[in-house]
Amino acid sequence: MDASSDTSRDAIAGLLLDWYDIHARELPWRARPGQAAPDPYRVWLSEVMLQQTTVAAVKDYFARFTARWPSVEALAGAADEEVMGAWAGLGYYARARNLLACAREVAGRGGRFPDTEEGLRALPGLGAYTAAAVAAIAFGRHAVVVDANVERVVSRLFTIEAPLPGSRPTIRAHAATITPERRAGDFAQAMMDLGATICTPRAPRCLLCPLAAQCRARRSGDPARLPAKAAKKARPSRRGRAFWIARETPAGEEVWLVRRPGSGMLGGMRALPDDGWAARADGSGTAPLPGPWEGAGRVEHGFTHFALELELSIYLGREFEELAEGSGAGEWWPLERLDEAGLPTLFAKAARLALAESEDA
Repeated sequence: MDASSDTSRDAIAGLLLDWYDIHARELPWRARPGQAAPDPYRVWLSEVMLQQTTVAAVKDYFARFTARWPSVEALAGAADEEVMGAWAGLGYYARARNLLACAREVAGRGGRFPDTEEGLRALPGLGAYTAAAVAAIAFGRHAVVVDANVERVVSRLFTIEAPLPGSRPTIRAHAATITPERRAGDFAQAMMDLGATICTPRAPRCLLCPLAAQCRARRSGDPARLPAKAAKKARPSRRGRAFWIARETPAGEEVWLVRRPGSGMLGGMRALPDDGWAARADGSGTAPLPGPWEGAGRVEHGFTHFALELELSIYLGREFEELAEGSGAGEWWPLERLDEAGLPTLFAKAARLALAESEDA
C-alpha cells in the first residue's frame, strides 16, 4: 500500500470509522459512537477482564462486578477473598490480584485514573496494551491500541509475512501510521470489531469489509494465511493429587477447603487440598491425612505453560484432628454453598467429580 493506491492510508481511518458508526457492537462497557467517553473505571475493568478471554465470557462477570462494586473506590474496599471468589472461572488469576492493587492505588489518588498512557503504565498490572486502550477509549488520547484482533487486521492489510510474536513491532509500527489523531478510541474499537466480526481467523468475510480495496492479503487471494505464527512448543504435562475431605454436622455436610498462598499458581484462592503440584514439577502424592482414601477419578486442565492431570482422592475416615484447624490453613465450608466459595476452574472440576461419586455411591 502506497501513496499511489486508490485510497491512501490517510483515508483508512475514515472508511473504518464510517463503518463503525453503523456496525459498532453493543457492549456493556462501551459508549456508542459519538457519545461521551465511558467511565474510565468501566473501560479499565473490561480491558483487564478481556485479556486472553472472550467477550462472551466476560459479559456476565463484568455485570456482576459492576453491580457489586460500581466504582473503583468500592472495588478498592473489597476484601481480597471476595474479589478472588468473584473472579473464579475467568482464569489468569494474577489479573485479579493486579486488579485489586490497581484499584487501591487509584482510590488512594482520589479515585481518578491518570489520563495519559505514561501515567496509566505506572499503575499496577497495566501493560502497554491496557494503558493505550484506556487512554484512547476513556480519555480520547491519541494512542496505538494493538490486541490480537488488531494484529490480524494489520497483518493482512499490509501483508506482514514474518510470524508472530516476532512481527509485533512491525505490526505496531503499521498500526501507528493509520491511527487518527481524532477519535482514536473509536478507531481502536472499530479495529477490534472488524477483527472480531469480519476479519476473522478463518474464512474472513472480505465482501463485507470496509477496507477490502486496501487489503494486500485479499489481493493475494489467501488472506486467512495471515498472520503467520511460529510453531508452538509442546506444553509439558504435570501430575498431581487433590483431596476431598467431607464431614456431616447437625447443620449439614461440609467440605475442607484451604487457602492457596498469595503468590504463585491460583494465588489467594480457596481450593481443595493438594499435593504441591506446580508448573515445573509433579506433586508429591502426599495426602493431608494418613487415610483411608479412595480414588475418584481424574480431571485434566490446561494452564498457559503446562497441562495438568489431577487425581482426586476421597477421604473415607471420620477423624480430622490432624487438619490444621485454627491455623488459617483451611476452613470447613458448607457443601450447599460450595458455589459461593469461588473455587478456580480446576478445583471446581474436581469438586463436581467428587459430588458425582457421592451421588453414585
